Formats: sequence, C-alpha cells, structure tokens
Amino acid sequence: MKAKRMYPTWFVSGALLLYVVLFFLPGIMGIGYSFTDWNAYSTEVNFVGLENYKNIFQANGNYGVFIKNTFVFTLVSSVSKTSLGVALALLLTSKKIAGKNVHRMLIFLPQVMSFLIIGLVFKNLFHPSRGFINVTLNAIGLELLAQNWLGDLDFAFKSVLAVDAWKGTGYVMMVIIAGLNAISPTYYEAASIDGANFWKKFRYVTFPLLKPVLVSVTVLNVTYGFRVFDLIYSLTNGGPGNATGVINTAVYSEFSKGNYAMGTTLSSVLFLFIMSISYFILKFMNKGGEVEQ
Repeated sequence: MKAKRMYPTWFVSGALLLYVVLFFLPGIMGIGYSFTDWNAYSTEVNFVGLENYKNIFQANGNYGVFIKNTFVFTLVSSVSKTSLGVALALLLTSKKIAGKNVHRMLIFLPQVMSFLIIGLVFKNLFHPSRGFINVTLNAIGLELLAQNWLGDLDFAFKSVLAVDAWKGTGYVMMVIIAGLNAISPTYYEAASIDGANFWKKFRYVTFPLLKPVLVSVTVLNVTYGFRVFDLIYSLTNGGPGNATGVINTAVYSEFSKGNYAMGTTLSSVLFLFIMSISYFILKFMNKGGEVEQ
C-alpha cells in the first residue's frame, strides 16, 4: 500500500526537479545578477545594489517608455481580443448562423501561423508605397487615408495592436466556444420561461457560468501581453524611435550591447509585473465567482 502511494510521487518529484533546475534556479540567478554590473566587457562582476533598478525608473530614462508601452499593449490587447473573442463565440454558437465550422476555422487560422511569418506578411501589406493597403486605397480614390502605417509615430503602435488582435482573437474565440458548449441548455430554457431576453440571459446565465473561462483567458492574455516580443520585433523592431518598444525589446537590446546586468534587471521587473498583476486578476475575478450548478 505504501509503495502505491509513493508511485505517483516519483513522477511529481522528477517534474519538480526539472522545473527547479531548468527554470527556477536560472530565474533566481537572473534576479541575483540584476544587483551587479555584469557585462561583456569585464571579467569582474561587482555588486551595485539597486543602481540598475534606479536607472530603469528614473524620470529622464528611455526605460519608462518601454514600461508604458508594455502596459498599454497588454491592456488594449487583452481587452480587444477578449471582447472580440466573446462576441464571435456568441455569434458562432447561434443557431441562426450557417456554416459555423467554416467561419470558426477561418478566424482561428491565423493562430497557427508563426509571429515571424505574420510580421513579414504585414510588413509588406503596410508598406507605404507598394503595400496592398495603400495601393488599394489609392486605386479606389481614398489616397487621403493612405498612411505610413509602421513608420508614422501616430499609427505604428495602433497597427501592431491591430495585427495582434487579428492573430489572437481566434484562439480566445475557440476557448470561449468550448466554455459556452459546456453550459447546460436547461439554464437558458428556464430563463426563456421567465421571459428573459438575450442580454438578461447573458448577464445572469452566460457570464456567471463562463467566468472561470474568462479568468483563464484574461490571465493568458495578460501574460502574453507583458511577454510580447517577436511580433513587435518582426514588424517594427521597436521603432520608429521607441514608439513600439516594449520591455522585451529593451531586454534584447541590452543583451545585444553586452549590458547583461541591465537585461536581467529588466527581465526581473517584467517577472514581478506579471506575477503581481496575474495574482490580482485571479483574486478579483474569482471573488464571488463560484456558481452552483
């Protein structure tokens, strides 16, 4: 009997050991290096205390722009993808829509494409002179709407957010559809008998029962938003200037310049942001979120 109880523990212990060695310890070492002047130009590593963190949060530094852009990207990306995902999921689970599986497949299709491919494709679509968007606008007499989508300070960040929503909405939609299909039809039948319209059904039936799924989707969107790198790197490389730069593009830049200590400091700050905000999201959205079925 004792051996049977110990058998599952062996598997857990192995996975835990791999996690500690491959993820936890490197993370702790990275946080430790953030308090040093570790760089590629010296063999000495000296303790500098909170100096790197002061440089990040000082008012006249560029790092504040990266932090601000990261928060804005995370907020707008999470809200837009979740809102669009819920709306499309409700639409494509309606009995009035024909060919629902085809629509779902087409909307989900961008999710299976790599960020690098999507970045290269949209970089060509957004090209100011030969890009499909501007060429089409010029051809139909709307040349006033043609813009330098990725090179203009007013449009670059918005263009990146639009591409991100196009790619990520399909995944959110499929998760929400799975949650909607798990809700028993008897709840809606009872609500119909009581005279509830669509919005009342959504407010009092769909939303409460879908809340655990929405919590998971929100946390995934937030953690993705804070960790975003490859889409921005392939589209704008953080430009023009620092207009689309985020924390991870700054980390890449610092490591490329051999400033390893600042790179690990930025990574540590990013880790703290993700952990703190994810915790508060879970706490807030789970508050009173359990529904008896």
